[in-house]
Amino acid sequence: MNNLHLIPEPIKSYLNFIPEPDRYISSLFRPLPSYLRINTLKISIKKAKELLRKYNIELAPVGISGLKTFFKVSTKEQLGNLAPYYMGFFYPQALSSAFPVLALSPRYNEFILDLCAAPGGKTGFIAQIMGDTGLIVANDRKISRLTALTANLKRLGVTNTVVTFYRGENFPLFTHFDKILLDAPCSGEGKYRISEDGKIYFRKQGNTNLPAIQKGLILRAFDLLSPGGTLVYSTCTINPEENEAVITHLLKKRNAQIISWEVPKEVTAFEGITEFKGKEYDSRCKRCRRFYPHFINSVGFFVAKVVKPK
Repeated sequence: MNNLHLIPEPIKSYLNFIPEPDRYISSLFRPLPSYLRINTLKISIKKAKELLRKYNIELAPVGISGLKTFFKVSTKEQLGNLAPYYMGFFYPQALSSAFPVLALSPRYNEFILDLCAAPGGKTGFIAQIMGDTGLIVANDRKISRLTALTANLKRLGVTNTVVTFYRGENFPLFTHFDKILLDAPCSGEGKYRISEDGKIYFRKQGNTNLPAIQKGLILRAFDLLSPGGTLVYSTCTINPEENEAVITHLLKKRNAQIISWEVPKEVTAFEGITEFKGKEYDSRCKRCRRFYPHFINSVGFFVAKVVKPK
């Protein structure tokens, strides 16, 4: 495999289960494509396209069911510096970050919790699908991230959302939700890109025990569900210890059901794995879905859909 010596050690250990590993490695040396979501709470797709053409920005449809507001962007412009961005007409967003929201399948007038919501891209997409109806509680544990979250929601014209400030694993149990999105803090390996001299972009620093945090978060999220409610757990990492191991922990501690969900037919997704480095995971993890960067031309993602029995 070319450039294998530049691949960080944790990633090398995944090459045994990543499909077409040569293609995956090659993808790490190409820049991440840019995508945006047109915010139809404020502007129609047609008018947004016309407006962005004035800035010499052409939008290419992604051609995925349920993502008609997402477009691939080819431009050297900094999208966040454009007037239409400040007006809330669009939100720069990785294509694959939409998959957890599709799995959640929000509906009008539902009561939804986004437990780790900042900076608010998925919250805004949920509100858009809901037509700004119902109620979303968008929570985050860091004041600095709440600033970005509230600013983005205000800019996008979202009015059905309240913002809360709790550690996710300590979110109060005084109410229960129809649906919960837990896009957990993670190592972000699905974002990795590598320069020719071996520099790794988007690599997080620090020695935080992420699996321990994720396990605490998923138990609290499940406990916050109403009977019959749906929880979607997602990360943008490839690491099984942050994905299938966390789902296995939930299945051991709670009466949870992992269900398959219908991935858009245009998207290539893979089953969750059931073994890594000699550790076995619950066989139901096969119902989870893995999205690899070289198959979706975006950030790698893991998505699990959980139901609380009635």
